[in-house]
Amino acid sequence: MALIAGVPKESATGEKRVSITPDAISKLKDFTVLIEHSAGEAANIPDSAYTEKGATIAPDSASLYSQADIIFKVQPPTPAEAGQLKEGSTVISFLYPVANLETVRKLVERKVTSFAMELIPRISRAQSMDALSSQANVSGYKAVLIAADSLPKLFPMMMTAAGTISPARVFVLGAGVAGLQAIATARRLGAVVEAYDVRPIVKEQIMSLGAKFVEVAVEAKDAQTAGGYAKAQSDDFYKKQQELLADHARMSDVIVTTALVPGQKAPILVSEDAVKGMRAGSVIVDLAAEAGGNCALTDPGKTVVKYGVTIHGPFNVPSTMAPQASQLYARNITSFVSAIFKQGVISIDTKDDLIRGSLVINKGEVVHEATKNALAKVGGA
Repeated sequence: MALIAGVPKESATGEKRVSITPDAISKLKDFTVLIEHSAGEAANIPDSAYTEKGATIAPDSASLYSQADIIFKVQPPTPAEAGQLKEGSTVISFLYPVANLETVRKLVERKVTSFAMELIPRISRAQSMDALSSQANVSGYKAVLIAADSLPKLFPMMMTAAGTISPARVFVLGAGVAGLQAIATARRLGAVVEAYDVRPIVKEQIMSLGAKFVEVAVEAKDAQTAGGYAKAQSDDFYKKQQELLADHARMSDVIVTTALVPGQKAPILVSEDAVKGMRAGSVIVDLAAEAGGNCALTDPGKTVVKYGVTIHGPFNVPSTMAPQASQLYARNITSFVSAIFKQGVISIDTKDDLIRGSLVINKGEVVHEATKNALAKVGGA
């Protein structure tokens, strides 16, 4: 008998994405797919689009959770949702377990097996499963649109009978997936783009997109992890970095910040003095807002004006482009499922880097070291 794969409607405030889109159902041929009523509505996907692909509609979340052998989600389950799961079931979603210990406890109580999409290792065979990258692409694109909408001047150079209009100057801080997409989008809109990253290895990628790589005369030691992420640096390094980047900030009409260090507060790259030095009407879009922000004046989750500069600190940017963000995430999920399920049976080989990296709970036992340590500090599971 085929396992039942359940797709609930996301309950987190403002979340419009859905974990499985209709075009992904054909890749779940070993499962009976159960979709909660209106799960895709916020992403402009009606129930009928799912039933046309062979899925069944569950009337509510309680019905879905009680039946599903495996749950696909975008956001981490809430403790209440985790408590409704079928005992011994499997959950695949973004989880951020150290920040969601109450949910982890509930998953343990239900003897659940849980994989975290944000923990999938950056290895060659997992590229199609890399949900952080797929969603960061959307964020980088949308950040530039937010900036273009807020900036009271044109992005491209224009030559008119009334004279020539200079292009906007955009400065992108952080050249990971989101930053590179922001560079590409700003260039398409006609801006002159500069970019900076603590990792010198990305210089070639920045230049290949038509942007200028900003050289900062302060050396970052051991700037990159084995997985390609930026490493945290010393307070002295960040202070010098802020001072040097401030000169470029003052010449910029738009700054897009994307710098994150996994598991830590985002580093401050744009100081208050740098904002003071920017022209009135300039715009900052801080994609690191959910981790505190890369700008000293970012108010996470809000848009504020400081010293004449508009500073956006948006949360959950991919959700603002839910149809395609959902489509990309669904492809990540189905690619991951195809790697860990064989003929509808889960295969947990902890010698496999893919499994070992993303597995948080195995049949009710917490196996993720950082989560185990966090639970121990607050009194265990």
